[in-house]
Amino acid sequence: MKKLATVAALLVLSGCAQVNDYRQVVKAPAPSGLAGYWQSQGPQSALVSPEAIASLIVTEQGDTLDCREWQRVIALPGKLTIDDGELVNVTEKLDVYPIERTHATLSYDGMTLQRVERPTAACAQALAQQSLSSPLP
Repeated sequence: MKKLATVAALLVLSGCAQVNDYRQVVKAPAPSGLAGYWQSQGPQSALVSPEAIASLIVTEQGDTLDCREWQRVIALPGKLTIDDGELVNVTEKLDVYPIERTHATLSYDGMTLQRVERPTAACAQALAQQSLSSPLP
């Protein structure tokens, strides 16, 4: 019970946004230089395996696709929004991930992503099956 109370207190203090309805999230356009393809490079402690790959696809209008692949592909559409002055990605499953960009790297969900020319083949296939409401970069 103490652990549950501690976790709840940390969530309140960390400023995590509470999202109850994905349709109510107001989409924000991507800041300059954010639209494009971003991918993890090398092992990431936030991923389940050193072989796992994380990708984030961002359109100029603020649509996103969070794509994680290891033994299978999990691709979640989402949208950028501003929460208390901070840029975040909200997925359809109501996960909220802050995004911080420093030059050619993103900090996202405990990972470091770098800009790439195109998504992996598995994420490109997942992207083709999703219908983002705005065109790709």
